[in-house]
Amino acid sequence: MRFLLLLVVFCGLAGPGRARDYYFNASDGTRLHYSEVGPKGAPIIVFVPGWTMPGWIFAPQAKYFSKKYQVVEFDPRGQGRSQVSAGGYDPVRRGEDIGELLNRLPGRVVVAGWSLGVLDTLAYIHQDGDAKLAGLVLIDNSVGENPPPVWGPYHPGPVLNHDAKMYQFVCGMFETRQSPAYLDRLTQTCLRLPEADAQALLRYPVPREQWKADLLSTRVPVLYVVRPHLAAQAENLQRDRPHTHIAVFHNAGHALFVDEAPRFNALMGHFLKNSVW
Repeated sequence: MRFLLLLVVFCGLAGPGRARDYYFNASDGTRLHYSEVGPKGAPIIVFVPGWTMPGWIFAPQAKYFSKKYQVVEFDPRGQGRSQVSAGGYDPVRRGEDIGELLNRLPGRVVVAGWSLGVLDTLAYIHQDGDAKLAGLVLIDNSVGENPPPVWGPYHPGPVLNHDAKMYQFVCGMFETRQSPAYLDRLTQTCLRLPEADAQALLRYPVPREQWKADLLSTRVPVLYVVRPHLAAQAENLQRDRPHTHIAVFHNAGHALFVDEAPRFNALMGHFLKNSVW
């Protein structure tokens, strides 16, 4: 009896710090995965990763925010531990997937989308509005504001197969040194999605003006975090949508929340505390 009591106490103390895995079937039958960590009943943050990426890339944020919030790391279809479906790699279906996830969660939540996850989140808003949202954090992708992103000149390199391209892409997301084991694990996870489906995700047939209109339609607090190539767009968003919070990370890679996790976490924490909850 004493052993059982101690076990219950231990589990009760350790539970909030342990990730809990959940699966659900989307309305088209695709099995989708998300993990959850943090105290039950706390305000919820949902992290949506970028192109081919798993939800666990937000591990620095899950560790930091789960002390106070309930953190959900979502694996979009074909990514992480979600099913590689035969289709649905388009903004309409991906937006629906986010909506069906949010409908499983109590109350209004903050959605933090990164890269392609920004567009997936805006696709959700386009279809369902912002009634389920308490706030938005949009990380390092265009939101359709002017001026359009300007990229540097293209310098073709050696012809690589898909696996090598993905490894190169993964390594290129970081300015800080990541361990070979981490880069290999991340690359292998990204390679779960077949090349044809991965390419489909890069061809979202939506005019960029729609992303702007969808974001401007929201009434919730927004934090827009970018690198310098999107700085002018961030300033225009703040002008067109007063009270939008913006921040520019000058010395980070695309995965800026990994490269500069302490700064990003403090920034987002301040936003959540002072503008959302």
